[in-house]
Amino acid sequence: MNRSLNIFRRPVDLGLVIFFILSILYGFLDSLPEAIGYKVAPDSPWPPLRSLYDWAVAQEPQHLDPPSSLIATTLFDGFIQTPILFFIVYGLIRCRPWIRTLSLIYAGAAVTNMFMYFVTTFIGPNPPPHPAIYLPFNLPWLIAPAILGLRMLGPDPFKRQRTKLALV
Repeated sequence: MNRSLNIFRRPVDLGLVIFFILSILYGFLDSLPEAIGYKVAPDSPWPPLRSLYDWAVAQEPQHLDPPSSLIATTLFDGFIQTPILFFIVYGLIRCRPWIRTLSLIYAGAAVTNMFMYFVTTFIGPNPPPHPAIYLPFNLPWLIAPAILGLRMLGPDPFKRQRTKLALV
C-alpha cells in the first residue's frame, strides 16, 4: 500500500507548504500585478501594491521605479514560479514522487531568480537603506527553495515517510 505519512508529521514539508502557500498569495497579489505594469504607489489602482508602497519607500526603493531586470524577475515569479508552486504544494502534501523533478527545476530557477533579484537590489541605483531589516524579509525566498531542492535530492524523497508508516 502506498499511503503517505500525514503532512503534520513531516515538519520540514509542512513548513515548506505553509511558506509556498504564502508565496503563491504574494506572487498573485504583488509580483504579477507589478510585473504587468501596476505601480507600487500610494494611489495604485491595485490595493496590495498600495500597501507595499510604505515598505518600498523604507526598504526597497527600486520598486518605485523598477528597472527592467526587476520587472523580469517579477514576471518570472508571477507567471512561472507561482503556478508551479500549486503542484509542488499538492505533491508535498500527498507525497507524490513526481514532484521530485519539478521541485529540483523549481529550486534551481527560484534560487537563480532570487540571486538576480538581490543583484538588482544591492548593485542597482537604489539599494535598501537598512539591509538588516530588508534581508530577513527577503532571504526566505532564497532559503525555502534551496531547502526544497536539498529535500528532493534523493531518488525517492518520500521513501522514509512510507517506511515509517509501514512500521506503525
